[in-house]
Formats: sequence, C-alpha cells, structure tokens
Amino acid sequence: MASSSELENSSSNIYIPEEWSNAADSIAYDSITSLPPITLICGAKNCGKTTFSRHLLNVLLQRYRKVAYLDTDVGQPEFSPPGFLSLTIVDKVTPDLTIPCLKTPERCHYFGDVSSKRDPSVYLNYIFAIYDYYQKEYCMFDEGENPTRADLPLIVNTPGWVKGVGYDLLVDILKYVSPTHVVKISISAANKNLPAGAFWLDGEYDGTVNLIEINSAFQDSFNRSVLVQKDARLLRDYE
Repeated sequence: MASSSELENSSSNIYIPEEWSNAADSIAYDSITSLPPITLICGAKNCGKTTFSRHLLNVLLQRYRKVAYLDTDVGQPEFSPPGFLSLTIVDKVTPDLTIPCLKTPERCHYFGDVSSKRDPSVYLNYIFAIYDYYQKEYCMFDEGENPTRADLPLIVNTPGWVKGVGYDLLVDILKYVSPTHVVKISISAANKNLPAGAFWLDGEYDGTVNLIEINSAFQDSFNRSVLVQKDARLLRDYE
C-alpha cells in the first residue's frame, strides 16, 4: 500500500481542489459495505476526469495493495496507446500526475479507432467482456479447498463524448457495470454537462449507488494548473 508521503509527492506538481480530495477520500474510506468500491467517472470533455481518476487511484492505493483500472476512452486512454480498451492492475502510485505512464494491461481489446462512433456495438461488447473478466477474476469466490475472494477496487474511466450516441453508450456502460460510486464532473458551460441526478436510472434515484457531483476547476488561487492536459500527439508517440 502507498504511504501518505508517496501520495503527497505524487500530487506535488498539480493542485487537487478540496472538493475533489474529499470526494476521493469518501470513496476510499467511507464505504457502507466491506466490499471494495467500483467507481465510474464521467463528464464532458476537459472537465478533469483524467486528473481525478489518477488522484483517486493514488488514494485507493493507500488502503488497498492493488487497484483495477478499466479504460473505456479509446481516444485518450490512461495506460495504453490510443485505440485500445483495457483493464490494468496498478500496485504503485503514479509518481507524477502530469505525465502519461504506459503499463502492460491485464486484459485488453484492440478497437482500432480513436472514437467509439466507428462501431458502437463492438465498443460496448469489448467493454462488457473486460468487465466480465474483472468480475470473474477479482470478485468471485475461488471454490477450491480454501475459498478466497481477491477483491480489488475498480476505477472506470470514460470518454468526454456525452451527447447523442456518446450519451447512450455511457448509459449502457453505467447500467452494465452498476458501480457503487459514480463521480460526475460538471463544467461551467451547463449545456455541455450530463443531466442532473442519476440520469442513467430508469426510475427515481433509490440510493443504491453513491452519486458524487463535483465541479471542474482549471486554476487555484496561485494560478497553478489543476487539470492534466492530455496531448494527443504525445500519446501517439507512445505507440
């Protein structure tokens, strides 16, 4: 597990708003069940999903030895080259939140495009297959002589395409994964945000999922950068 000093060092080059820090801490430590959290992060493009997911990953590593990370953003993935959907098992904090870091995935599918619009059905099928693998390998009892359960918390990163078909795909992912926590990040342009509340549920919000709504932030009072900006050209250079 990561130490508090490691976490502090990993965030030294970027400012994490208090609202975001509180949200990550509540996911890691305030769970109402003994099971590790499954957290899906969503919001419009450039709202800060990458920054928050990296910070949450580091916070979770303070409590758990390993954390699973399911990346559904084929255009700007976290740990793989563009065009891949992947599940990565992480056991160390990210040393610098501002630098991309390629890792060998536990499971991956090559989608072959930087946008899910090329083939939404295949895109969803790949995500569902990877999530099923996570459930089978890390959330089910081993039925041997000494049954054990290798529970790992999961972070699900999503793309910033949240209108039209992109919105429909996000709803499908939310319904299939059924996360324990959903972090919805809003930007100042209200017309670009996701609908208010638990928008993916057919009925009224019943409290079975912990919905955390936070605001995007671009600068702190010292004019320091808040959001990790992914450079598409830099990401392609990693291929």
